[in-house]
Amino acid sequence: MSQHVFSASDYVARSGLAEQFGDIAAKVEHFQRALNEYIANAELPQLQWQYRVPELGEGGACSLFGQLADEPYDLTAILGGQTDVNQRALTQLSLITAFYRQHSGLDWFGIYQARANMSGDNVLVKLAYYGAASRAEFPLNATFAQISNNSTVGLSGKAKVINDVAAYLGSGGEYYTCDPKVQAEACLPLFDQSGKICGIVDAEDFNKNVFTADAMALLVAVCLTIPAYLP
Repeated sequence: MSQHVFSASDYVARSGLAEQFGDIAAKVEHFQRALNEYIANAELPQLQWQYRVPELGEGGACSLFGQLADEPYDLTAILGGQTDVNQRALTQLSLITAFYRQHSGLDWFGIYQARANMSGDNVLVKLAYYGAASRAEFPLNATFAQISNNSTVGLSGKAKVINDVAAYLGSGGEYYTCDPKVQAEACLPLFDQSGKICGIVDAEDFNKNVFTADAMALLVAVCLTIPAYLP
């Protein structure tokens, strides 16, 4: 398989962001340098193998906001054990998450990898995040993509940026609501070195119009950095 290392310009073009935000490659590269320096020098975070998740609604199609499941979600099974490789991967992804939180100031952010779960179903599994408790796995199929931006982006490789959720819903857009306070969301794809979609990131905020060109450059820098650290 041919190897392809994505440049900032490659990513912005392929994900469809150029049409909406123009040429942000130079800004992306600035944030990439800052992120790489942070990863090299930051204190290692405490590793999180388990996290609380909301109860799912009827049919598992939507989360029940404010109601947490009794059992936390454990990443050990889907990753194949608490191995040294997995531990290093989750540590690095946690560092990237901390960097994004520090530089974006947004209310919620998650890194998801495309994997088969224990039932053999293709899903996006949340490996690292900050913010309110949220769903651990999103089905990665065309049916679920009809109601989920995460799944849509995970299948298409095209970014989805919504700066006003209420207006988007009002115009007939489909939206998976986990936290009703969210007013803006950006969901971007992750590509591995072969160019295959290997996951997504999801960023959310309780304010509208937060995804400016500068904000997207930061998020793209994160997306270009994550794949090398996925388990």
